[in-house]
Amino acid sequence: MNVDIIFKQRRKRTLFVLAILVAVVLFIILIGLNTGTMPISPVGVWKTLLGYGTPFETMALYEYRMPRIIITVLAGAGLGVAGMVFQGVSRNSLADPGILGINTGAAFGLIMYISFFLKLNESSSFLIPLFAFFGGSIVAIIVFFLSYDRNRGLLPIRLILVGIAVSAGFSALTLLQSLRLDETTYTFAARWLAGNVWGRDWVHVWALLPWLLLGFPVIYAQSRKLDLFGLGDEVSKGLGNPPTRSRLFLLVFAVALACASVSVAGGIGFIGLAAPHIARRLVGPRHSDSLPVAALIGMAILVLADTLGRSLFQPNEIPAGVVVAALGGPYFLYLLLRKKM
Repeated sequence: MNVDIIFKQRRKRTLFVLAILVAVVLFIILIGLNTGTMPISPVGVWKTLLGYGTPFETMALYEYRMPRIIITVLAGAGLGVAGMVFQGVSRNSLADPGILGINTGAAFGLIMYISFFLKLNESSSFLIPLFAFFGGSIVAIIVFFLSYDRNRGLLPIRLILVGIAVSAGFSALTLLQSLRLDETTYTFAARWLAGNVWGRDWVHVWALLPWLLLGFPVIYAQSRKLDLFGLGDEVSKGLGNPPTRSRLFLLVFAVALACASVSVAGGIGFIGLAAPHIARRLVGPRHSDSLPVAALIGMAILVLADTLGRSLFQPNEIPAGVVVAALGGPYFLYLLLRKKM
């Protein structure tokens, strides 16, 4: 009976937190729709959404502002969920797509793409997540192979160190290849590497959306297996969860989510680190509760970062990736001090 009461209380708390976060995300989105170099009043936004806006407001909202905000919503959620999976399968609270080098691998894949497909037209834009996934997968395979011990399994401390080293190597390769690009293409690559969401349109939304629609349900369906990883590989295996096979299955989808998100939103770091930590503090360690919370926190962080970046120093913009890094750097140091590494 006591277990049932605790479970019901936990569910109520989770639903309450989810409702609050949904309201926060919607509020930030509304602010983002009002903010920009072409300001639109809140009343103008509502009128435009209802179909009564002026041609100027309709163009600004639907052609420029709306796709950009939707991309930050989707990419923020993807990075938050991917970070939760990486931390769960590795049993390392410092695991993150950026720290493990997955983002760098995605950047390498994108540079390879624009090196061979210089015309970034609508049809070829759908290939960007595929190239990013290919690059991120290469890095993930290298990192997890070098971090795995046959007797002790995946070593959390080695995972971070190997990730940083591999990330540095692929960053050098990406920089070397980018120096061979022409001026226009290099400008695009530099904006992307800085996490600038400027210039995204609806084709990028449709390029990202299928990856998330596939990845989210599959990962959520595996939330119990993520819980079992926290008990150790031996216990997990004894409870019917083959650790190696389950870990690889989840990693494929986590890498796909992270790479697809980064391929469209740019080099965004630290969301996959911070969102899972905040989610666990709010609703506890059960992944069936913390996964949707991490997704909403990732949405809120990235939409807010992009809104601040394009409104604080108008008409100049600060890339969302820079804003997130400015907030995430101190948080990462705080986590390092807590773990006493």
